[in-house]
Amino acid sequence: MVQHNLRIGLSDFVEQYHRQPFELVNGEVIALSPNVSGHQWVSRTLFRLLDRFLQEHPIGEVLWETPFVLSDNPDWVRGSYTPDLAFYTAQRWADYVKSTPDWKEKPIVLVPDLVVEIVSPNDRYTDINDKVDRYLAEGVQSAWVLDPQRRKVVIHHADSDQQTTLRENAILIGDPLLPGFKVPVRALFE
Repeated sequence: MVQHNLRIGLSDFVEQYHRQPFELVNGEVIALSPNVSGHQWVSRTLFRLLDRFLQEHPIGEVLWETPFVLSDNPDWVRGSYTPDLAFYTAQRWADYVKSTPDWKEKPIVLVPDLVVEIVSPNDRYTDINDKVDRYLAEGVQSAWVLDPQRRKVVIHHADSDQQTTLRENAILIGDPLLPGFKVPVRALFE
């Protein structure tokens, strides 16, 4: 289904999202499919590791399958994405919460610093790569793509056309956004 307007009212977005989660990309409503168990397991594993790390090192916030919207006006949504995980640095999150008193009652209107996408068996790499390109174009600094079937992580950075591929014997290091965070890639897929 294509939206004829490139924007949707914030309250309409919330109402429609509750009925059927979706992303709004270039005016097109893209329904989100339910995740398979393996996808959810990998997402939960990384969330737990990041959450534990951030409790010990309060440098930001990590959220699980929470939509963020793009908006040029507080009442309108021009786009939306729901990454598997999203990380916000502590200062950006604190500034957002302070400047948005009703932040708990609406989608997050703040682009994450880091997003994580997990490849499901039915995903196409072209679609995942397009999504990563859109994230980076909208201001995400880094995107991690976890592929449980191939047991690898691909890291994309906004400031470089280079990507880094980590196989299961490598260590995923969170620098520069998550200094000190390290996890064996293999541990993400066990």
